[in-house]
This record gives sequence, C-alpha cells and structure tokens, in this order.
Amino acid sequence: MDNQQKSTVLTRLQEKWGLESLFQVIAVLVVFSLAGSSVVFLRKTLFGFLGYDEHTAMWLKTITYILFVFPAYQVLLLTYGFILGQFNFFWEKEKKMGKWIADRFRR
Repeated sequence: MDNQQKSTVLTRLQEKWGLESLFQVIAVLVVFSLAGSSVVFLRKTLFGFLGYDEHTAMWLKTITYILFVFPAYQVLLLTYGFILGQFNFFWEKEKKMGKWIADRFRR
C-alpha cells in the first residue's frame, strides 16, 4: 500500500467518523488498539483467576465474557480515549451503541 492509498483510507475514516484531523484518526485507531490489547490481557487474567481452561463449558465462558469483559472493553475505550484526547468521540459512540442495545431489548 503506497502513501496515497494510506492517506485515502485515513481520509475516508476521518470523513466517516466526523473527525477534524488525520491526527484524530490516528489517535482513535491507537485507542482501539490499546483497548483491544488490554481486553485480551484482562480476559486471560480473569479466566485464569476463575480457573477456566479448555475443558470449561463454552456457554460459561461466553456468559462471563458478556458480563465482565465486554463492559470492561467499553470502559477501556473511554479511558484510553480520555488519555489520548478523544473522549467525546468514544462517548458519542458508547451512547449510540447503548441506545442500539436498549432498542433490541425493548422489542
């Protein structure tokens, strides 16, 4: 991928996300990377603490993930977003996702 293609991808993300600069796009991508890496570590740690292994039922791992790891990921996004100056971007995304989830339960 040459520099023109990279710039085009970043520019498209900037437009899609409504960001003011390419720096913000990079910061948002870094937040996603940090939160994703952190949640992998958190999941491994939590599952180890709970004694989960390859023999643990998948339904139990899934429920644990949904109840603990998924919300932790959301908090990590906001935390890293705050640290990197992108809190408002992630807060708006969180509110949108919360509304989407709430709408699914109302049906």
